Amino acid sequence: MAHPTHLTDDSFTAEINAGKVVLVDFWAAWCGPCRAIAPIMDELAGDYDGRATIAKVDVDNNPRVAMEFGIRSIPALLIFKDGKVVDTIVGAVPKAYITEKLNAQLN
Repeated sequence: MAHPTHLTDDSFTAEINAGKVVLVDFWAAWCGPCRAIAPIMDELAGDYDGRATIAKVDVDNNPRVAMEFGIRSIPALLIFKDGKVVDTIVGAVPKAYITEKLNAQLN
């Protein structure tokens, strides 16, 4: 089964510019809602394997990327296409809501 790609301050730019749609989950270990959606992110990594990249950024260990995108509340899910943010989801939301937003960028 596929797993989310863990991005860092150093690997972030290369991954979002790799030409795929990328869903990035900005999270932290101490965040309850982040832990609540973690299984959804794992499922999405399998569901979208080969079609989109599902990634995670730990905001505590990678503050530069979090600051660059103005992450103030977590979980924050940003969808990138061609290296640019095309959609944002804040908070723990149902899988169906995330897939709807992601599918809109893949079509």
